[in-house]
Formats: sequence, structure tokens, C-alpha cells
Amino acid sequence: MHDQQYMDRCLELAALAAAEGESPVGSVIVKDGQIIGEAYEKSRQLKDITRHAEALAVIEAVKKNGSVAGATLYTNVEPCLLCSYVIRHHRIARVVYSKACGELGGTNPRFNLLTADDIKAWGSAPVVTVYPD
Repeated sequence: MHDQQYMDRCLELAALAAAEGESPVGSVIVKDGQIIGEAYEKSRQLKDITRHAEALAVIEAVKKNGSVAGATLYTNVEPCLLCSYVIRHHRIARVVYSKACGELGGTNPRFNLLTADDIKAWGSAPVVTVYPD
């Protein structure tokens, strides 16, 4: 699979989220050409603001595989600050997204949590690709 196919899956998951009254966000984690985790937004359903698509996909992938280090995370919306923290903590190597999140996005120069290369505890920032590039 290539970026387009993984982004298409994110959009399918986002549609499921929207159908359930959630923000339309879907996320897929890929490692070695295989989807190892996927999820969609569930914050409203679970009454828990931390249940974003990206965070849930990481949780699923870590449970199944023990680690997501070196993986690629695809999402149809730029990861927010919360999800950026999760991505950095788990050492995801690449992030691909298609729509900017706005002022709380992880690549916002004001906060820059996703792309900052000076956070020693996390090492190198992931490569971030805005799709289509």
C-alpha cells in the first residue's frame, strides 16, 4: 500500500466517527507495510477528551505489537498537541496528515510539539508530510 491507500482508510474511519456523532477523524499506524493499529475519534462516546483517533490507534498498536517505534502514523487531520505528545513519546518516525488542525495543531510554530527537534527526551522529531504533498 502507498500513502493514498492509507489516507483512504483514514477517511473511511473518519466517516464512521462522523456517523456516530464524533469529530470526523480517523488514524492508521503502519509498520513494515502492515497496518498495526487503527482507530477513529471516540471522545464524545466515551466522555473522555483523550480518546482521539491518533491516541487510540497508538494504544491499539502498542497492545498488539509492544511498540510503534519507527512506524508511520496516518491521519486525516493534523495531530493536536495531545496526540503530538503521544506520537513523540512512542517514537513514531513519520506522520502523514491531510488537513491542518489550526491553533492547537502539533506543527503550529507557537507550540511546535510535533516537529521540535530540541526535546532531548524524545530524540529526533518524526518526518511530517502534508498529504498530498
